[in-house]
Amino acid sequence: MSPVTKKPKTVDAALEEKCINAVRMLSAEMVQKANSGHPGAPMGCAPMAVSLFTRTMNYSPGNPKWFNRDRFVLSNGHACALLYSMLHLTGYERPTMDDLKKFRQLDSVTAGHPENHLLEAVEVATGPLGQGISQAVGMAVAQSHLAATFNKPGFDVSSNFTYVICGDGCLQEGVSSEASSLAGHLKLGKLIVLYDDNKITIDGSTDLSFTEDVAKRYEAYGWQVITITSGDSSDLSGIVSAIEKAKACTDKPTLIKVATTIGFGSKKQGSHETHGSPLGWEDIKAARTSFGFEPEGYFTVPDDVLATFRSQVEIGKELESEWDKLMASYAEKYPAESKELTRRIKGELPSDWMDSIPAWSEADKADASRNTSGLVLNAIASKLPEIMGGSADLTPSNKTLLTMSGDFQAATPEGRYLRFGVREHGMSAICNGMAAYGGFIPYCATFLNFVGYALGAVRLSALSEFQVLYVMTHDSIGLGEDGPTHQPIGILAALRAMPNFYVFRPADGNEVAGSYKAAVSMRKSPSLFALSRQNLPNLALSTSDKVLLGAYEVTLADSTPVVTIVATGSEVYLAVDAAKLLKAAGIDTSVVSMPCMELFEKQSVDYKKSIFRKDVLVVSVEAMATFGWSRHSHFQIGIDTFGKSAPYLELYDHFGLTPEKISEKIKTVHASYKGKSLTWLADAPQL
Repeated sequence: MSPVTKKPKTVDAALEEKCINAVRMLSAEMVQKANSGHPGAPMGCAPMAVSLFTRTMNYSPGNPKWFNRDRFVLSNGHACALLYSMLHLTGYERPTMDDLKKFRQLDSVTAGHPENHLLEAVEVATGPLGQGISQAVGMAVAQSHLAATFNKPGFDVSSNFTYVICGDGCLQEGVSSEASSLAGHLKLGKLIVLYDDNKITIDGSTDLSFTEDVAKRYEAYGWQVITITSGDSSDLSGIVSAIEKAKACTDKPTLIKVATTIGFGSKKQGSHETHGSPLGWEDIKAARTSFGFEPEGYFTVPDDVLATFRSQVEIGKELESEWDKLMASYAEKYPAESKELTRRIKGELPSDWMDSIPAWSEADKADASRNTSGLVLNAIASKLPEIMGGSADLTPSNKTLLTMSGDFQAATPEGRYLRFGVREHGMSAICNGMAAYGGFIPYCATFLNFVGYALGAVRLSALSEFQVLYVMTHDSIGLGEDGPTHQPIGILAALRAMPNFYVFRPADGNEVAGSYKAAVSMRKSPSLFALSRQNLPNLALSTSDKVLLGAYEVTLADSTPVVTIVATGSEVYLAVDAAKLLKAAGIDTSVVSMPCMELFEKQSVDYKKSIFRKDVLVVSVEAMATFGWSRHSHFQIGIDTFGKSAPYLELYDHFGLTPEKISEKIKTVHASYKGKSLTWLADAPQL
């Protein structure tokens, strides 16, 4: 079946120019009414946007989530007035004209940068520069893999392109370099980037700080580069021809370098003053007049312009109908593949996905949680082909290799294992793009301390409600000799402070299994696993299901405990041994493992009170910064300095984290608290 074409057979040049200028003015008026925002880039990029939305892209305004739509990413997200204008004009239900008038206002869907959780038609949140183009690489990876997995002769059920508009700022950010380099290596031919080369940044001319030859850099990455010198022209033939050439290049992503004028049409065009400040109503009136519009007809769109844009609604319905017919025929000829693809598109999990997850007994050999993570990951991935990911050049250390699949490479796009290279930030952003695409549960891995390199993208995972699994090993001073540059101290505190983000620090194999169970089940939240390099014994009372409670007792007191030790990960078994010493000294002690603070905080007050009892001294133990533990303990044992380089057993002794030293500290603390009233932690205000 041949797809419906988006390219019109004939073009009314005067009407097309009118459409471009209408976009320019609507975008500038949004910013002016809000008295805040960025009018310059939307006015300069309008010809590119109109080329994409009316002459190139396949999409359906009536169904923003139609699966085979071309994806569009506005990487320079500060220019979002352009995106909101295009979505409204082409007939999406939201944003409405009233939404455009509420640009940047409280509770508006038209936020100051594109937010995918506010508008269905926004593919990804692209606030920090460089994130959008990097996420687009992940979308192109996802499409390439799905096409290799499900397309059959005559049945291109996955055929979409990913289009990006980006600016100088995006290409200066390191994350875009990481992702673009990998995109070239992977030969992602369905990725097409239009670079708004307006030679202006907030500070002024790009000559102040950015004089490299971007075209040569991208050619060196393995991209096709096309240059357009007349990006302001209302004759879109040059841009459209370049896009067609890019679409025909199947073995390279394409960068189309488009020379534009920032703030085109305003009195300040070409100046950095148009970048991040409203133009002023007088300038807008003058621009409207020069474009042939009624000077004060703000937020009005000529009927012929609106009709031109709204024709995309019917075209979109046609595209959907053709694809639905293709899928129906596909289902008849390839029923198993059709059923699996449909399940993944819907985001459903098969009922038996947990069946192959291993369990451990106390008698089983001690093992590092990075090793048990590798076993659990492979068990789950064998049931869930949507699990796809890899490591930032630490596969042997992270234990993340998928044994049932080969590598995803240009020659083997059916592979599920990604070799991200030493690109932690790009890796995380690419995984966000894969999650945004749909049909995937991406994962990525490095050492826990190196998540600091990736925090910009990690934060977007949480904000965007993307289910990304972060497999982070070498999680403490337990990594030993590599020293303080590699030993995470404050990282978990920072991650635990992030909304909609779940941090798991499992104490043994069963807790690793439970962490994966919880993380895979949470479809709108990212999760991070902090995993040990050193071996951990299996606990007598651990089960994977108890992880879902966030915290539970792993050592019971003989009666009502006098002390409760709460610990995570590699310190839980140390706490268990410390409790034995305390009991021998007459201090009845229970031990609580808290693999996930965030899950524990979701439990009922009654459950919390059953774990942390009234007038029982609670002491936390974790080989990390103590920051944040005061909400779950009266006294904290941890590390509030940077680490040191030494064998890990020596380090645990040096920092007072052996059972003997833990128990001695608790004896001292217990003596100082004896006879005093203790705050019942579960009675803390729940605001």
